[in-house]
Amino acid sequence: MAALQLATAEVCDANPHLILGGELRALQPIFQIYGRRQVFSGPIVTLKVFEDNVLVREFLEEKGNGRVLVVDGGGSMRCAILGGNPVQQAQNNGWAGIIINGCIRDVDEINGCDIGVRALASHPMKANKKGIGEKQVPVNIAGTRICDGEWLYADTDGILISRTELTV
Repeated sequence: MAALQLATAEVCDANPHLILGGELRALQPIFQIYGRRQVFSGPIVTLKVFEDNVLVREFLEEKGNGRVLVVDGGGSMRCAILGGNPVQQAQNNGWAGIIINGCIRDVDEINGCDIGVRALASHPMKANKKGIGEKQVPVNIAGTRICDGEWLYADTDGILISRTELTV
């Protein structure tokens, strides 16, 4: 499933009614841009973890089918919950992108992958491996509530969340 590539600024300009109604939201600009794919979009799959990356890896081992994994890592700056190997696997499995409310590592490797990745920062320490977390639950990231099944649109201007797939 190849989602339509829309410019986030143009989407905002063309849809003030969706913004006012809360159907279209912009994440606060707190994320760094990683990966070769600076523009990406797709249906959202949510995950909530804290300093543990077992469930992140499990999701990315599945076929992505153009989806975007949105991970609420609690904003932790104490370790990385995503590294180069899972990102390589996500690219190979057809994920459009990954948003991490937390840290990543193996930045050079991730930047070589044809996938969109956004994270708060990089950190050299690895995460725990306990497998604790919640799949496909609403998460609150960057001032916005994000639900499984909504749509994400990202480019170099920012990240938008829409209740439904947007069309031109």
